[in-house]
Amino acid sequence: MSGERLTCRRADFPILKSGEHEPPLIYLDSGATTQKPQEVIDTLSDFYQRDNANIHRAVYALGERSTARYETARAVVARFINAPSSNEIIFTRGTTESINLVASSMSTQIGAGDEILITHLEHHANIVPWQLLCQRVGATLRVLPIDERGDLCLDRLDDLVTHKTKLFAFSAISNALGTVNDVQALCDYARSKGVMTLIDGAQAIAHTPVDVQALGCDFYVFSGHKLYGPTGIGILYGREALLNELPPYQGGGDMIDEVFFEGSTYKPVPSRFEAGTPNIAGAIGLSAAIEYVQRLGLQSINEYENELIKYGVEALSEVPNLRIIGTPKHRASAISFVIDGAHSFDVGTLLDGYQVAVRVGHHCAQPIMRHFGVTATTRASIAVYNQRSDFDHLVKSLFRVIKLLA
Repeated sequence: MSGERLTCRRADFPILKSGEHEPPLIYLDSGATTQKPQEVIDTLSDFYQRDNANIHRAVYALGERSTARYETARAVVARFINAPSSNEIIFTRGTTESINLVASSMSTQIGAGDEILITHLEHHANIVPWQLLCQRVGATLRVLPIDERGDLCLDRLDDLVTHKTKLFAFSAISNALGTVNDVQALCDYARSKGVMTLIDGAQAIAHTPVDVQALGCDFYVFSGHKLYGPTGIGILYGREALLNELPPYQGGGDMIDEVFFEGSTYKPVPSRFEAGTPNIAGAIGLSAAIEYVQRLGLQSINEYENELIKYGVEALSEVPNLRIIGTPKHRASAISFVIDGAHSFDVGTLLDGYQVAVRVGHHCAQPIMRHFGVTATTRASIAVYNQRSDFDHLVKSLFRVIKLLA
């Protein structure tokens, strides 16, 4: 199917099939987590029914099959983002742990007087770990601001990037506004200044192709559950030489070379950062989700969703007293809005009565909320199972909600 014009894939997702909900569920919260296609569900079930065993040290056939499927999943991820080696793929619990892993281990690379640059668009998971690192080592956190549209003020980069800047961490797509950043330009700029880069790809990975070699980034992180895969599985991509310079994030089984009471030595990556029994089924389920997305074609997905999000903006603009928060030049996957005189929690609760699932609150992005002078928004975020009629139903339901709240 890759390369063909994509149509709505609602039928691929059991939870969204007709008859499961009455009236049918309109799911507009994929920015928080995506629903799972049947083949991902079947893959998880198949693993537990046929191949469930712990990995890497088993000499029996079942354990060897489990290990093979787990390591094959690593190779699938590497090809998906065009990593040079599967050794550069670390399985984690999700984007949050991936960033915390880097922030924790980077204390050997960043010290007192150094600076870390982030942006005003970041999720808390790409803010707080860097704050903690700065507090531990005496570094300084600096922030690239956004303008009134919700786009980065790129003209401020020269002021903020200095010889003290060691790392630039930024999102590919804002979870709160849907702002699409030019990650290639940001990576190119940082590399020209000798600054390491970490890209938070949590909101981008299901919507646009990723090529870490072309980007030239040092780290790229994302979560499986936002890519039609299971919860509790995520990815840290890092350059192999750099990863091998970093100390372990956690200690335990499978990450060691030799252990003595006087001290221990550690394996190279990826084992160095995968202490203990990992989420084996999650990695295998993520592999199935990637294969599903690849069959649809990420470029086709991107084109389909871009048209849909534009339609959503136009449709919501017809709702009285509704204000869309952020008008970035390039938007993907999400629209946040407020309704004058109505709290977002009330809006979301009432929409649920019409079988519309949206996200409400600050979206773990409180600095963005403060920038726009709001405490919370209602967010509609899309995936391949959404279509124009979902926004039509949302708008119709919002008219009803406004009447109820009047």
